[in-house]
Amino acid sequence: MAAPPANWYPRRGEVYIVELDKPRPGIILSVDALNKFALDVCLVPLTTVQHRNFSVRVPVKKGDANLHFDCWAKCDQVNTLEKSFLRYPALGTLYTQTMASVEEQVRICLGLV
Repeated sequence: MAAPPANWYPRRGEVYIVELDKPRPGIILSVDALNKFALDVCLVPLTTVQHRNFSVRVPVKKGDANLHFDCWAKCDQVNTLEKSFLRYPALGTLYTQTMASVEEQVRICLGLV
């Protein structure tokens, strides 16, 4: 795992491998103004398991953010964790349309609509 440069910070919409119980991908949700200075970030985890009963899970297609598989953004499970859990560098950045769908579903899950 490469060490990030001194001026690095995760940016909204980037996808990182997150070192939890096992490496898992996650989308940075928090805004860059916070990401630059805070010790932690908000993210939306990704899963390869499709749950048809969860309409708030956004499909993320293979190739989006350089992902090698189709997956779903778990917009109902927003997490906050220390930036030290992110594996540098980012895999890539979500397409604008995909990120807009994630943002909309997160707003619905949090009752912000």
